[in-house]
Amino acid sequence: MELRVYGPGCANCERLERHTREAVAGLGRTIEIRKVTDIGAIADAGVMRTPALGVDATLLFQGRVPPVDELTTLLADVLSREGQAG
Repeated sequence: MELRVYGPGCANCERLERHTREAVAGLGRTIEIRKVTDIGAIADAGVMRTPALGVDATLLFQGRVPPVDELTTLLADVLSREGQAG
């Protein structure tokens, strides 16, 4: 699994990256987090509003910065579904 934080580097984009790292740490998992700042790559991913968060090739949300506890719950759900599929 790879998480992608999409955004050109604005304050909210930085905050989403920080919150995502905190949520992953809280899950006790090692998950690669990649920051995508290239506007072309952001558009190619289908992002219409930044910041956005994607897992592998799927956008989880865009245009907001959820609190760490919401992100932790969201990522735990994604990990659970991934475990059931594999």
